[in-house]
Amino acid sequence: MFGALHNCIYIYNSYALLNTTMPTSFDWSLIRSFLAALDQGSLLGAARMLKTSQPTLGRHIAELESQLGVVLFERTGRGLVPTATALQLADAARGMEAGALQLTRTLSGAQAQTTGTVRITASVPVAVQLMPPLLARMRLALPDIQVELVSSNQVSNLLRREADIAVRMVRPAQGTLVAKKIGNVVVGAYAHRSYLARRSAIRQPTDLLQHELIGNDTDPSILRGFQAMGYPVGPEAFALRTDDFIVQWQAVRAGLGIGFLADYMARTDPDVLPVLHGLLPIPELPMWLAVHREIRTNRRIRAVYDFLAEALPHLI
Repeated sequence: MFGALHNCIYIYNSYALLNTTMPTSFDWSLIRSFLAALDQGSLLGAARMLKTSQPTLGRHIAELESQLGVVLFERTGRGLVPTATALQLADAARGMEAGALQLTRTLSGAQAQTTGTVRITASVPVAVQLMPPLLARMRLALPDIQVELVSSNQVSNLLRREADIAVRMVRPAQGTLVAKKIGNVVVGAYAHRSYLARRSAIRQPTDLLQHELIGNDTDPSILRGFQAMGYPVGPEAFALRTDDFIVQWQAVRAGLGIGFLADYMARTDPDVLPVLHGLLPIPELPMWLAVHREIRTNRRIRAVYDFLAEALPHLI
């Protein structure tokens, strides 16, 4: 980058020595047309090389000569003959071109690199249960990428760059985000075998009302589920109410009562058993992978997004 800047200064000074009235609004992009004409020896050849029209090349050369106040080419029947001034400026112009190409390669490399940090946000259960083993595998596949994991049930705003990638249970509404549904989370009623051993058998949904239930505090989704089945129960029906899903999970494992958990959580403990399996109309929860549209140009974020999109469906 500094080399390109040095070349720009050098060629500018070279022009200034030739023309003390050089305008400050000099168009550096005309250098490309100048070098093409110098190399090809004709406007037609230069136009073909740059994939533009011959009149356009002619205007570029004329504008460059006008801005510099010098003649760069003699027009002959056999093409263009560079003047001594053009030859004097050629080396500096090529240095500027090389610097510009270096800048382009540097910027392209910055976008193409798969090193650095990617910030992921996920709900607490997903962050606690699914992400650690998944990130361990990703570390082996993408060792140059560091992860910032935000464990929160709040929906982070990708547009404000609170995160690069989000694992959500609701589809993002912002049109500038890329969202992919990666599967459905199955939810069921579960209890520890120690609890089931000391309590009466559970054969139908109404039997649940005679048991210790674990549910949400401020989130009414479980209450609405009972109401949808025709059982208008209130908060008092739950022996433990908490909106922290990890607390619910640990309470079930401790044998406190029956909780409503994602299947992927229950599978981690063989002593946690399903209750009324297949008899409760609990809707599945869609899981979405959301990312900003920058994924199209940022290979680092793209690599993590692709890994999650492939791995997560096998875990839920």
